[in-house]
Amino acid sequence: MRSKLLLAAAAVLALSTGMAEATPSAAIVAAVADKGRPEADTKRDADRKPAEMLEFAGVKPGDKVADFIPGGGYFTRIFAKAVGPKGKVYAVTNPPPANATTPPAILGIAADPQYGNITVVATGIATFALPEQVDVFWTSQNYHDLFARARNVDIAKVDKLIYDALKPGGVFIVLDHAAAAGTPIDPDDKLHRIDPAAVRKQLEGSGFKFVGESKVLANPADDHTKAVFDPSIRGHTDQFIYKFQKPK
Repeated sequence: MRSKLLLAAAAVLALSTGMAEATPSAAIVAAVADKGRPEADTKRDADRKPAEMLEFAGVKPGDKVADFIPGGGYFTRIFAKAVGPKGKVYAVTNPPPANATTPPAILGIAADPQYGNITVVATGIATFALPEQVDVFWTSQNYHDLFARARNVDIAKVDKLIYDALKPGGVFIVLDHAAAAGTPIDPDDKLHRIDPAAVRKQLEGSGFKFVGESKVLANPADDHTKAVFDPSIRGHTDQFIYKFQKPK
């Protein structure tokens, strides 16, 4: 009896800390296999492991997902297909600069009929308000940027906006480039990295509960001393994926 209890406890611990990686659902596998995704995106799948990432986040059909600072929409397209027609994806970004000569890529994706469940919220990453609360709030390789002096944002206020955007019990996924343990946050953002412990401290201080991590993108060969754009490490940085929850 004691051994059974210990095994059960170990299983719960593995799930809660992300030590056990679940098999991606059929909906997620189909979303990653979407023929509408550009080749430039699919070529990055081996390094970015999107199916494992969405499974860890718990994305499922019918969910509402916020993609915070979506960039070229790598994950936005996958979210759109994974949540399906009954779901919704909100791409949260800054408005385009006044001198922009071409519209942001995310606007073109949202205008594509096959991704008709995407809505772009371009009111600013520090001032956004979603039309409704979401099940999953996601940011990939961007959270460190919020601390940069050039961004000029109040990180505590942004965390509050994210917290308020989630349904009770909803999850916030932070995927980012790891800095060496104990590295102070650099306001000049020279390496584009952040210490995972600093992220956890910041978000737990903002009311989130840490509920797990995935090590699928961990790379022990990365010594954390190079900028993430350095050719010798680009695309293969040591990355952490943390899951936080808004209490129910």
